[in-house]
Amino acid sequence: MDRVEEWLNETLDVRAGNRTLNYGINEFLPTAKALASSLRLTILELLAAGPLTMAELSARLHIPLSTAALNVKKLTDIGLVVSELIPGSHGTQRVCALVASRVMLDLGSPQNPESNQIYIAMPVGHYVDSDVVPTCGLLSDQGIIGELDDPGSFYEPERINAQLLWFRRGYVEYRFPMRIPPGRAATSLELTMEACSEAPLYNPDWPSDITVWINGNQLGTWTCPGDFGGEPGYLTPQWWGPHNTQFGLLKAWRTAAGGTYLDGRRLSAVTIGDLDLLGKNYISVRIGVLPGAENEGGLNLFGRGFGNYAIDLEMRIDCSPRDGDRTGEEADADQVQTRETE
Repeated sequence: MDRVEEWLNETLDVRAGNRTLNYGINEFLPTAKALASSLRLTILELLAAGPLTMAELSARLHIPLSTAALNVKKLTDIGLVVSELIPGSHGTQRVCALVASRVMLDLGSPQNPESNQIYIAMPVGHYVDSDVVPTCGLLSDQGIIGELDDPGSFYEPERINAQLLWFRRGYVEYRFPMRIPPGRAATSLELTMEACSEAPLYNPDWPSDITVWINGNQLGTWTCPGDFGGEPGYLTPQWWGPHNTQFGLLKAWRTAAGGTYLDGRRLSAVTIGDLDLLGKNYISVRIGVLPGAENEGGLNLFGRGFGNYAIDLEMRIDCSPRDGDRTGEEADADQVQTRETE
């Protein structure tokens, strides 16, 4: 199989190790059609164990060679499989190999045609300030940025390409643009992220108290149970092996009129009014681990190229509707309130 291995190294980007194919909603239909076949799914399962010749596929599946070739072509057409004629000891043979081990469908951020919701995605490397203590580091999808365990690397120009960053103690701070339209008010703000603790290598039993601030207001602290590895993250490149941190937990912090909630559970009394969102032309978001925290277990923050979720830091702001967009119930309520005042 030396010729096959040589061909694989030439054909596939082994160094990048990104074996997840991501599809947008508008380009997924051909892939969905190609995968809607138990035979083709079986072919993918066989190729997941290693490259096979077309003749080997035909024999293992007990199907004619022409049927195997037709179904492999449908998989090559969508980019999941590659095949090529390779000279062998018994003549030329067509070898097939799997390109990706995962397929993900990105539905994108929901859009509200009435513009009552604002969505902003911030890459994890686009922080404007940091103060971190080792262990620490940054990764792009291609490799290490700067040096590991060197806080100075957090100021490298290449930091904007980071898809994973981590530190034992400290914080990173972001500034989101303030896009609330004039004359409107925010009714809630939600911040979603994939995060976990930071242990040496990884440790699922490594609690860490992770705190979030918005515009200087401490929303509250979440105790993450651990740092997760040992099995590959769906998006984590293969070169960042499973003995390292692989994925985190998806967490949503939401601040509204009634207080702040973490995954739907009340976390603190900080309200949307406390955030003073209209006071600046940006919204500051700080994420970190406080010195002297009860569980000073660090932070891993994942971008869309690492972990299990293809997201950056995502902010959603719900705004009050324009006067012309008010529902009948809202208008009636205003009239009642006016009459009572009079």
